Amino acid sequence: MLDTIHGGADLAAALRDAGHEADAVDVYRGKTGIPVDEALVRTYDLVTAPVHLDPDHPLIRRHGPAVSHHEAVQRILGDRLPHPFIEITGARGKTTTGHALAALLPGPGILHTSTGTYRYPERELLWKKSITPASLLPAAREAERIGGWLVAEESLGVTGAGDVAVLTSAEDYPIAAGKKRAITEKCRLLSRARTAVLPPGIDLAGGIRADEIVSFDGPVCRYNGFGVTGTFANPLSTLAGYRMPLALAAATACVLGIDPSPLAGFSALPGRMVARREGDLLIVDNANSGTNMATTIEAARYARELSGGGPLTLVIGEEARAVCEGFCPEDIRRTIAAVNPTATVPVGEGHPAATLDAGLDIARSITPAGAIILAVKTWR
Repeated sequence: MLDTIHGGADLAAALRDAGHEADAVDVYRGKTGIPVDEALVRTYDLVTAPVHLDPDHPLIRRHGPAVSHHEAVQRILGDRLPHPFIEITGARGKTTTGHALAALLPGPGILHTSTGTYRYPERELLWKKSITPASLLPAAREAERIGGWLVAEESLGVTGAGDVAVLTSAEDYPIAAGKKRAITEKCRLLSRARTAVLPPGIDLAGGIRADEIVSFDGPVCRYNGFGVTGTFANPLSTLAGYRMPLALAAATACVLGIDPSPLAGFSALPGRMVARREGDLLIVDNANSGTNMATTIEAARYARELSGGGPLTLVIGEEARAVCEGFCPEDIRRTIAAVNPTATVPVGEGHPAATLDAGLDIARSITPAGAIILAVKTWR
């Protein structure tokens, strides 16, 4: 099991529990598991690696081809699966789509996202883990234990074990030392799913395009598919960051035979376009694991619309270097140029503000009135 940082150690432990012999190798830091040199001279029946690992890594060349961590999770889960089981992947919109779907599903269930893993209908926070494929295992076992559904957010692909797999975004970027493309790997894994719900711009054999079922007229959403027809109105539908997640959630609900009309009451999630006022100051919080150029530009438009066009301070950067789908320096520079803020507070390693909270404190000190946009990529 290659890459202990992103779940390899958990996968190795799960395989040992199932009676297999398994070695874990920390291919990025070399701090845990067995050394690369030792693994090179051993003999294995199977090697697994995350999709973002360089395909020319010596262990893959020696023992490959590698099975992805996503595919390894599917093998470990076997036939012990909750139902319905919905997997969600994509560069942005995963968490919002997940919360929207969880709000529609009846009875007990588990929602596993980057914001935490929750038991429904109580919405009780059970734990906070990453959204690597391996983190799906305890969520699936808990959903099975309570006899409920599972909605799970996953980075860079899906296991294919679910009833429905949802892709939230067509955005692409290089991975695996620049030798693979993220969207190619996601679509490869999605092609193994029973049913795939897709955003515009992605064509996949057997896939269901959300825009073939769902359409919007301002805040009004109309849906018609799989015997489910109706409308709902939600002001969040006018925001790009919510329109697609709501469309995907509504389309997936139709696929499952569930009426998505309760999405009329769906409210903004913390860190995802939540606007609040502090005296003469408006703060638009768009700091989350999916923050990028497009969502930041949308947040700036929203902030200017709500604040009347006053001074605008942009708090921007990357707090969590472990976020797989990063906010690179070039994209940050392009975002600042596009937003054209009155002032900018950079956040991250090497800056006076290393964290989101520190960036907000600085922004408050230089912005007595107007608006502050929080656009820091971080786990929350």
